[in-house]
Amino acid sequence: MNLATLLYFTWDPSKGIEIGTFTLHYYSLMFVLAFGIGYYLFVKMFKIDHESEKSLDTIFTWTLIGTILGARLGHVIFYQPELFKQDFWSVFLPIQTVPEFKFTGFSGLASHGAAIVLVISTIIIAIKVLKKNPLWLLDRLAITVALAGFFIRMGNFFNSEIVGKPAPDSPFAVLFPQQSMEYGEIVPRYPTQLFEAFSYLALFFVMWGIYLYTKKKYSQGWLFGFFFAVLWTIRFLVEFLKEPQGEEKITLGILNTGQVLSIPLVIIGLAVMLYSKNFKYEDKF
Repeated sequence: MNLATLLYFTWDPSKGIEIGTFTLHYYSLMFVLAFGIGYYLFVKMFKIDHESEKSLDTIFTWTLIGTILGARLGHVIFYQPELFKQDFWSVFLPIQTVPEFKFTGFSGLASHGAAIVLVISTIIIAIKVLKKNPLWLLDRLAITVALAGFFIRMGNFFNSEIVGKPAPDSPFAVLFPQQSMEYGEIVPRYPTQLFEAFSYLALFFVMWGIYLYTKKKYSQGWLFGFFFAVLWTIRFLVEFLKEPQGEEKITLGILNTGQVLSIPLVIIGLAVMLYSKNFKYEDKF
């Protein structure tokens, strides 16, 4: 045991929970919790709003598809576009076919891509299924996504991925032995996954309180705009402490890909908040 191990908290968990010959990976467990609790929250909100619950299964299905497809496409487009030529089927399926066939799961996911596709799919569902202004559904979806962000980043922490930059003088520094192969020497790093996770959890509680105890939910789009503005601001700030996530394809001065992609989403959130007063609860699409 070296001096670094003694001075800093070491995070080196197993990959998952062993159930006989099956391993339940922590990231998968966090993903299931995110959607399971999100579904429960949707049921609760629909009851509060006196809405029919018959469309919930459709919303849940397309939210799941939109999240996974968007996150995967976002990663490939923004960070690994060469994969379209090198191994096309691995972009859309949890496999690799080059140099050999192998089941891999979806190992590369980007939240910016998930956000874009999820918004598009939600707009379609609101118009075609609920017959409502899409902002009404986006407001409620935003609350559940904030909580989902907490679980997803906790999954990243369990996997020792999306780690922070070296931080030998920080009281929050953590040792990630599982990352020694990727970054070389094991050094104390910022636990950026936890910074994001608990920021998103706080955002969820704030939004849930606003939904329950204020009239902001009657201004369609305000909650969604608030969610976009705050969440992507958090992402922008935490990026300063992160190690690069693969090759940076889009940069602007000292800003990395994640920060450049976050800026327009923050602006969109602020714009939606500003104009949400024009869309009232009773409005139909």
